[in-house]
Amino acid sequence: MAELINRPAYLNQLIQHKDVDLVKIVTGIRRCGKSSLLDLFHRYLSDSGVADSNIIHMNLESLRYRDLSDYLAFYDYLSERIPKSGKTYLIFDELQAVEHWEKAIESFRLDFDVDIYITGSNAYLLSAEFSTLLSGRYVEIRMLPLSFREFLDFYSFPTAVTAEEKFQRYLQFGGMPVLREYQFNEVRSNQALEGIYATVVLRDILQRSKQTDQTILQKIVLFLCSNIGSITSPNKIGNVLSREGEIPDRTDNHVAGRTVDKYISMLRSAFIFYSVGRYDVKGKQLLKTLGKNYIVDLGFRNMLLGYRDADRGHIIENIVFLELLRRDYRVYIGKLGEREIDFVAEKPNDKLYIQVTESMLSPETRERELKPLRMIPDNYEKIILSMDRSYVTSYDGIKSLYLIDWLLQEG
Repeated sequence: MAELINRPAYLNQLIQHKDVDLVKIVTGIRRCGKSSLLDLFHRYLSDSGVADSNIIHMNLESLRYRDLSDYLAFYDYLSERIPKSGKTYLIFDELQAVEHWEKAIESFRLDFDVDIYITGSNAYLLSAEFSTLLSGRYVEIRMLPLSFREFLDFYSFPTAVTAEEKFQRYLQFGGMPVLREYQFNEVRSNQALEGIYATVVLRDILQRSKQTDQTILQKIVLFLCSNIGSITSPNKIGNVLSREGEIPDRTDNHVAGRTVDKYISMLRSAFIFYSVGRYDVKGKQLLKTLGKNYIVDLGFRNMLLGYRDADRGHIIENIVFLELLRRDYRVYIGKLGEREIDFVAEKPNDKLYIQVTESMLSPETRERELKPLRMIPDNYEKIILSMDRSYVTSYDGIKSLYLIDWLLQEG
């Protein structure tokens, strides 16, 4: 195998689920490292003493398996190769290439002593039929591009390079693992990102929905990229594009909004964007209107729009959102009266309130960021993250942390 760089946060999840009678499904955008993760897990199994004959590892996008395009051929092929004795580990990469693969997977579970691991590059893998067939019998491991901590493991820097300079590289290039090959060559990195982006759009979106208009899809992507971290709605986006003549005006003015909603849903299914709902902190309920959208990796945004340092507030907000997902939080936008809290992050026994701002140095900004946190009526942890290296670490019990330090903490 080629050199593999460990991603312990994800590998440990697979190891913790090993031999549990659940199908393990690793999802995430193309090229974020899912195949390498399965290679790492394969190596872990071998190092743990599992015989090679009891590990079957297949990438279904390889032409070697071109005859296994439906579940019956797939089942028959595997049935002949699963050993009669001992547990066998079945590792399948890009399984969406097999039609009705879920029927074969359920049969393997019933007919053999197996432990099953799957990757897929779009959320259609977890379609309604599959969820029904395997209800309660699978666990999803959501994989993201490199965190800042992982980014520092993947790249080597001269000793004189400061943490701020490294972080600046991360803001500019993002965390897609393949870019390591280009060692921060901007032109080559952008070419690689364009290739991944085109594949995601063509294979994971347009192929699945023949009615999709590629021009409108691209306009929506650019709009979302330009409005990272801004509260918006499909109707608002539809109105902007209608005014620009991109979506034809019709007598029913909701059509544009519905079209945008459908396209954003496709982008979510291909793991390019994440939509975040709003949560009424006092009423303790989710609101149905007006959320925010964040991109899976800032490298794509910079490739599509050009790198603009002027947006740093929204860029670092995007980074904090992704980091909260990595740390297994469920994330919402907080609403408190007329005020907003950037993130309400929940786990079963934990809750965090987070404000993100580039700087807290001006008294006006400081007051704006602190006020909503002070208004929250409970005692869960409240944090402000900024790019200030400040000796002030707390305002009336509200923590003030340097963003880079927070990103480098254990999750």
